[in-house]
Amino acid sequence: MTVRVMLISPAVNAALREARFEGDAPLDEAGARGAAAVAAAGGVPGADRHVRSPSRRCGGTAAALGVEARAEPVLADWDMGRWRGLRLSDVGAVEPDAVSAWLADPSAAPHGGESLLDLIARAGTALDSLGGADGRLLAVAEPAVVRAALVHALRLPVEAFWRLDVAPLSLTELSGRSGRWNLLCGRPLS
Repeated sequence: MTVRVMLISPAVNAALREARFEGDAPLDEAGARGAAAVAAAGGVPGADRHVRSPSRRCGGTAAALGVEARAEPVLADWDMGRWRGLRLSDVGAVEPDAVSAWLADPSAAPHGGESLLDLIARAGTALDSLGGADGRLLAVAEPAVVRAALVHALRLPVEAFWRLDVAPLSLTELSGRSGRWNLLCGRPLS
């Protein structure tokens, strides 16, 4: 059984522009216009099934893309605990040792949320379960979830997570099946 999993990262919002840990902020006007332009240009790939992160940003992106997608809790953004909604620079100024531990140790969760290892495990479970049927699955998912899914799918070292960039409104495609995935690297939606 072969499946194609197409992961679309959501459009920009103010939290992304300000380098904030996501606090479930909605799309802003520019992000909504960008996603609507992708839809108008026919840049949304066809799929048999559509899912999304439960965040307002992913919901707004899916709607602007013209995609009716079911919210999947397993695709939720990285839980940053008490850092949610804060700027990384502000947290680093107040809690430099905690930020250093978080960046250096994939099992650390000084913010009280998920560790990187927990995120990768959750994203891997999502990929393997949602991608478990033949056909094409389109998922609008937060960039951290896309990066974590790639680490899982390609069996990359955990540290590779920090070296993967996922641009807003980009498409990352995996094909294959649970335990054996191939990557078609991200490309802009247009």
